[in-house]
Amino acid sequence: MRKAGPVLILIIGVLALIIDLVPGIHVPDSTSADGRLLETKLGLDLRGGVRVEYQAQQVGDKIPRPEDLEVIRQIIERRVNSTGVSEPVITTQGTDRIVVELPGASDPNAIRQLVGQTGRLDFVPLGTVQKSAGETIDLKEFPPLFSGEELASATIGQDGRSGGRVVNFVLKEKGAKLFEDYTAAHVDEYFAIVLDSRVISAPVIKSAITGGNVQISQESTIGGYPLKQAQELVTVLQFGSLPFPIQELSSNEISATLGAQFLDRSLMAGAIGIGLVIVFMLIYYRLPGLIASFALIYYTLVVLALFRLIPVTLTLAGVAGFVLSIGMAVDANILIFERMKEEMRLGKSLPSAVEAGFGRAWNSILDSNVSSLITATILYLFGSSVIRGFALVLIIGVLVSMFSAITVTRSILRVVVTQDWARRAFLYGVTEEEFVARGPGGRPSLRREARSRV
Repeated sequence: MRKAGPVLILIIGVLALIIDLVPGIHVPDSTSADGRLLETKLGLDLRGGVRVEYQAQQVGDKIPRPEDLEVIRQIIERRVNSTGVSEPVITTQGTDRIVVELPGASDPNAIRQLVGQTGRLDFVPLGTVQKSAGETIDLKEFPPLFSGEELASATIGQDGRSGGRVVNFVLKEKGAKLFEDYTAAHVDEYFAIVLDSRVISAPVIKSAITGGNVQISQESTIGGYPLKQAQELVTVLQFGSLPFPIQELSSNEISATLGAQFLDRSLMAGAIGIGLVIVFMLIYYRLPGLIASFALIYYTLVVLALFRLIPVTLTLAGVAGFVLSIGMAVDANILIFERMKEEMRLGKSLPSAVEAGFGRAWNSILDSNVSSLITATILYLFGSSVIRGFALVLIIGVLVSMFSAITVTRSILRVVVTQDWARRAFLYGVTEEEFVARGPGGRPSLRREARSRV
């Protein structure tokens, strides 16, 4: 078991270095055929982007309820996720507010337009009148056959004959019957998918469509439906309708330059914090402090790798949680090293003191970290988006700190204390009278007795 420890530490360390330092690594992801790129995701306050606040509007005598607000939030979140914006944060505030934060948004106006649409989705017969995407129509002139409530699902698919990209959607029972009857009598006529009186797509009916399974293709386009247009159409079909209209109240754009300044200051603060901790450990705990400092660097590399793998979106609050977890990682080592000193003062040999120090400090470390994990879990489950980011970083930091303090530091110390150069009282912060080493033959020997025989 002891031999497996260093091997496991080495494997994890190498993997963390690769994830942290090698660019362009992708991992499998269900949302992308090419996989997800491993990168450090930054929040709005660090990366820059857009923050927009909306208000749910009353319709007649109907006032948005908390459950209606949550439905609106979920629909907006799905709309934004479909655009590819990394880690958007959509939250509810008060009784009628929705706040949308879009880190690194490349086209804020387009996303704002998508989010702000009230989303009245209609399926409208056009007859022989051809309409292009984006064109506005009068629903009084072209009455809808049915609304988006009759839509069950929508996906991007592939044509079984041509292999080209298509958009498939399924209608509910009532919509399927209406569509079947209409398409059977109006082959070669146009039929539009309309969002808020704006034409999203207006394909030609090629044949009667039965069973409610509808397929839209662009035969004139090589490869079928262009991917971007197909994604936009599926987004509208899936997440088009809001239970209440929303109105934009305010919007703020945070520049990437300002975000970079925040990030630089945060990284500087973290580096200074780690540096001061390392200096303290070296001065006060000496050789064990040096090993703990190495474990701290190891801990930092592993945590950053986990941030990329999960992935975790780092905000200023998240950086604060990371720095706090560094302090907690060092706290575990301090408990262990102080216990080691106590064991040596009781007359135990150096290797025995190391094992006893880790063994007897473990209960205190476990209790402290479990308490922190419980608190962080509560914050994650019930806190706002900013608090949840802080809590998630803290949870990861606490778990990894336990591994680095108990496994990494202990494995290195076990090897170091067997070396002749490491058998010096000065290296452990104790006096010569308190220090007991173990000789090459495995026999305990007081250092002062060894000196007297020379």
